[in-house]
Amino acid sequence: MSDDEYEPEEEEEQELDLSVPEVVTKYKAAAELTNFALEYVISEIKPGAKVVDICSKGDAFLTEKCVKAFNKKNAKGERPEKGLAFPTCISVNSTVCHFSPVASDETVVAEGDVVKIDLGCHIDGFIAVAAHTVCCQEDAAAPVTGAAADVITACSTAVEAAVRMMKPGMKTSDIPDVIQKCADAYGVTPVEGVLSHQIKRFVIDGNKVILEKPTPEMKVEEAVFEENEVFALDIAFSTGEGKPKVLDEKHTTVYKRALDKEYNLKMKASRYVFSEINKKFPTMPFTIRVLEDAGRARLGLVECLNHELLHAYPVLHEKNGEFVAHFKTTVLITANGVDKVTFAPLQNLQSEKKLEDEAVLKLLQTALKSKKSKKKKAAAKTEEAAPEA
Repeated sequence: MSDDEYEPEEEEEQELDLSVPEVVTKYKAAAELTNFALEYVISEIKPGAKVVDICSKGDAFLTEKCVKAFNKKNAKGERPEKGLAFPTCISVNSTVCHFSPVASDETVVAEGDVVKIDLGCHIDGFIAVAAHTVCCQEDAAAPVTGAAADVITACSTAVEAAVRMMKPGMKTSDIPDVIQKCADAYGVTPVEGVLSHQIKRFVIDGNKVILEKPTPEMKVEEAVFEENEVFALDIAFSTGEGKPKVLDEKHTTVYKRALDKEYNLKMKASRYVFSEINKKFPTMPFTIRVLEDAGRARLGLVECLNHELLHAYPVLHEKNGEFVAHFKTTVLITANGVDKVTFAPLQNLQSEKKLEDEAVLKLLQTALKSKKSKKKKAAAKTEEAAPEA
């Protein structure tokens, strides 16, 4: 089976989409826990706080929330699998994403830093992920100004515009143009290589994708949004050129099992760490910080990576001195429109720049969900209640 086709209950998998009320409930439950964790992590971002401590606290908080949720046994007497779907990552300033350091790392957050949070969980394989950007300030309520305000405002605005273009029948290829217009309005740049993936049960990176910024070197197949699909809408903007690079592969700590690859590992350390990964993280991304022996894990990971048994989530960087903003929201697509289920409140952003594109402004005024269905339901109830002639 391919990496994007993990099916723990193959016979039922095709039916387990948003047309099943229980599935919607589990997606929204995972989203609620993710939102709680996101707000908690935001509260921990203070001048002088160590990044590794924030990441560890975020993972612990979300894991504890998952343990307490959905403990009712099914017909087989089993409790649903649940837990982290993406480890807490804290990426500061020009670091674009995936920074979730090991315990020995001394990186701290400073006043005025632009801090990106990325995390998520799942309930019974139904995933909710989120990313949010804040400016680290001693006074959390103080206004955010300057370049930080520009890039955060632009990115959050692009999310609001793009999500309104994800209704059934709309095309993935229409979204990059709107994203670019939001970036242009605030004098920032979409980050190259950023993909928004369709989400399926136990699959965080499905095959249907949205490419934030198509280039001659990178293009994706056009697709149409369909009813009952779920996406992680992922957008990142930079005050720089938007061409991220890996500066040091040793900083990579987030990985995911490649389900379509097999190999008989030769080294004892490799077999040990791979066995632990298969038991604890069979389908979801994880950070090596939570493995029993991080030092031994580093040694064992080399052979696993050489034989493509794991997918790496490298730490990407923009040019030093630039700011990067990152927002991600889980989107449920229904016949009635779209439901943006993961989010957190924005800070007091005071950019001096404004979006003036009339088409995008009009788009932002449209509702996420149609009101027609409510009217139809009301009409149906009226007809049912009406006495026969």
